[in-house]
Amino acid sequence: MTDPTPQDDTAPEENEVMRETRRAREQADAAEAAQKAKKQIGWKTGVGIGVGSAALLAALMYANRKK
Repeated sequence: MTDPTPQDDTAPEENEVMRETRRAREQADAAEAAQKAKKQIGWKTGVGIGVGSAALLAALMYANRKK
């Protein structure tokens, strides 16, 4: 029978320690990318979010007021 995924003879076989090390490195890289993305939000975006939140709150307060 043939193996559907041929193994590269030059690559070492991945054991539990190597697999967990690779996963930890990938998670650290993803966390670093998320931190960079978080820092790239400008002040204009922050102001827009704040104004939008205030408008939503005002609309909810107006809708729930007693007549």
